[in-house]
Amino acid sequence: MAKNSIFKYILFTIFTIHCIGCKLPNNLHKSTSIKIPEAYRRSLDSINSTHVGFKNFFTDPYLQTLIDSALANNQELNIILQEINIAKNEIRARKGDYLPFLNIGGGAGVEREGRYTRLGSIDANTDIEPNKPIPDPLPNYTMGINASWELDVWRKLRNLKKAAMLRYLATSEGKNFTITNIVADIAHSYYELIALDNQVEILKNNIEIQKNALEIVKQLKTGAKVTELAVRRFEAELAKNQSRQFSILQNIIETENRINFLVGRFPQTVQRNSKSFIDIIPNAIQVGLPSQLLQNRMDIRKAEQQVAAARLDVKAAKANFYPSLRITGGIGYQAFNPQFLLNPKSLMYSIGGDLIAPLINRNAIKAYYYSANARQIQSLYNYEQTILRAYIEVANQMANIENLNNSYNLKSTQVQALTRSIDISIGLFQSARADYMEVMLTQRDALESKFDLIETKKQQMHAMVDMYQALGGGWK
Repeated sequence: MAKNSIFKYILFTIFTIHCIGCKLPNNLHKSTSIKIPEAYRRSLDSINSTHVGFKNFFTDPYLQTLIDSALANNQELNIILQEINIAKNEIRARKGDYLPFLNIGGGAGVEREGRYTRLGSIDANTDIEPNKPIPDPLPNYTMGINASWELDVWRKLRNLKKAAMLRYLATSEGKNFTITNIVADIAHSYYELIALDNQVEILKNNIEIQKNALEIVKQLKTGAKVTELAVRRFEAELAKNQSRQFSILQNIIETENRINFLVGRFPQTVQRNSKSFIDIIPNAIQVGLPSQLLQNRMDIRKAEQQVAAARLDVKAAKANFYPSLRITGGIGYQAFNPQFLLNPKSLMYSIGGDLIAPLINRNAIKAYYYSANARQIQSLYNYEQTILRAYIEVANQMANIENLNNSYNLKSTQVQALTRSIDISIGLFQSARADYMEVMLTQRDALESKFDLIETKKQQMHAMVDMYQALGGGWK
């Protein structure tokens, strides 16, 4: 009883000393202060367009096929899928850390002590059995099972396992965020490709008009109604627009290959809708409430998981200051001759426990703890920044869609007026009531207005895609 009391007293004293010596640094914990607004500007509708899957949102069958191919073959997405597997394996590794370790093995060796040493002189004058001295050198054969288990008293290992689980979830959210970006990138490039096709068609029609105008000018020159200068100016304008076709054709090739890269294939022609780009109507988008961003935006959910994981890392780092308790043990056989290895007298076993805590020179532990705190604060700022960025992106696109609609309506009126003015200018020119510069400038203005209209339509389609992306759509 006396020995047990002394033993308990010693353990209690050591534990108390360790606890006194392990005074923790100040906790640098920070909580979020950002508060998302209750509604967007002039919008209180709770219906959100992101609840619609991309196949219902993008109804063009060619675009749907491209997106499906990208989700199956895109290399960036496949890289992230492997990162998810890595994160999943990290969970398994962390889970194994707080379970007992059990090893089985055997060994063989030989040892010879010096004759004029304490152990050597004992071995030389000791018989292992009557009239049978200890072998020199002394072989040693072992076979057994060893076990060790660090008791997770302070939940350090379990917190690390939970942190790994949260990072796995964050990686999964990152995959969904990448899917949203891929869907948006393909839609952007697809609509740009159709816009370029329409620009080529408009340019071809304008070239035909300029060719006819050039023939008229040549005939008028023959009749001495215009000079050679007018002919040369019309020829130069025609050549400029003919050469402009090749620049657009190059843009078409690059846009097709951008799509091919996203789809994960080598360059080839991209099948697309031949319908006039002007006739495509952008989808009306309902933005819902800002609070829905917290569920629909995968980058926000990823940042949220990273904040939770960082907080668990702080708890795990804090546990390094506390004593750790490890239990070890083993059982097996040991003999100097293999024929005695399985003899019951060769049985050996051991069991013990270690109670260890940092007392002096804890700089490395403090540094790890401070770094964990800093990463936790950093992840929180990242979370706040992600929410702020998401809200601003939606607000910007709301204004962008509205302004583009107003701009498109005015540009449509401009195109109609300039298109009619082409025939008027040619008629006036033939009746000598307008000079050739008015005809040429009218044709040039009409062409540029049509190009501007196509560009505005493309911006409208891009704004629709950007809004769908900003709201967190496309991954479901």
